[in-house]
Amino acid sequence: MGFHLRLGPACFALISALFAPGAFAASSLPSMTEAALASQLRVGDLVFIRVSALPFRKVSETTGSWTNHVGIVVETNGAEPIIAESTFPLSKRGSLARFLGRSEGGRVAVSRLNPPLNAAQQQTLKQAAQKRLGIFYDTGFDLHSSREFCSRFVHEVVQEATGIEVGQVETFSSLLARNPDTELGFWRLWYFGSIPWKRETVTPASVLNSPQMHPVFDGYVAAGKAGISPARATPAG
Repeated sequence: MGFHLRLGPACFALISALFAPGAFAASSLPSMTEAALASQLRVGDLVFIRVSALPFRKVSETTGSWTNHVGIVVETNGAEPIIAESTFPLSKRGSLARFLGRSEGGRVAVSRLNPPLNAAQQQTLKQAAQKRLGIFYDTGFDLHSSREFCSRFVHEVVQEATGIEVGQVETFSSLLARNPDTELGFWRLWYFGSIPWKRETVTPASVLNSPQMHPVFDGYVAAGKAGISPARATPAG
């Protein structure tokens, strides 16, 4: 007599989700409380998150990366670190908690320049960020406009403070050539029917993957008192 296993729709959906590509990879990432992460941060660290708004999701799809937004640590001496960022409508400073609270699913990564910043470089970095506050967000992602966007903001601040370029400056044409499966319909609408193929930009993904930086943390963050889950974080460097 044969044995027949019959799966209900719910069981089938659960099994399909478990064996989907990347299902186990995501769960293997470490988790850390917000306070524990804050204690590791230094001035000049770049903090990457994932914003859920549609244009940002399209940035992730186009660049083939989970992240679509980045800010930079400019203060660590107060009650919590302060992040400077270019965001809509104006570039600004804000608390680490507010910055992380916008990340979908609590996904966060922190990267640090390979050569440690000295005191003079830290001060120059703070000044470089300060003078870029209050600038309108550039929805066209143009590296040479009078406005700002997140990856351009950190790219310029780090370069002014250290002379180091983080992220790859590239044209829309070269970016999309590396990601040929990108659905262009959204971007045609975004640019009113004409994608500016020769426009230069820099993306959060290219900043995250910059060889001039090394990872400090890559995982999930939740609000709470200092402490780390059993999955250990990457040690601060």
